Amino acid sequence: MLTHLDAQGHAHMVDVTDKANTFREASAEARVRMRPQTLQMIVQGEHPKGDVFAVARIAGIQAAKKTSDLIPLCHPLLLTGVKVELSAQGEDAVHIRATCKLAGQTGVEMEALTAASVAALTIYDMCKAVDRAMVIEQVRLLEKLGGKSGHYKLEDEA
Repeated sequence: MLTHLDAQGHAHMVDVTDKANTFREASAEARVRMRPQTLQMIVQGEHPKGDVFAVARIAGIQAAKKTSDLIPLCHPLLLTGVKVELSAQGEDAVHIRATCKLAGQTGVEMEALTAASVAALTIYDMCKAVDRAMVIEQVRLLEKLGGKSGHYKLEDEA
């Protein structure tokens, strides 16, 4: 059943008034592929625009907090924790992992996905002058805890 549609097929925000406040957590990831020279510049702190990881981390945190402004029908949430981790992966990629937490009536999957996505977009924005061929890929939910649907964890790809 599509919960964002009413009996007439009109979009609406799901009413969570009667749902219990429970602990909820979600983690998502994104990857930005780039030339090895671009990654080296970031990791060595030689990028002309400054600390790329620091700016992307702040952008991801801000994005998680603004998800309801960006995604129609998302509830505004009182996040109690947002963590955005960035690391070099191999010689040509940045891996981003975003985790969001709260005690509330609805999940935080969209906040985690938005944080990872905007952190990736920020890396692209900061580095596009030196590498326009970067690719943002593999934005996906890794894990979700809490709520009626329970625990979800992405199975490792074999």
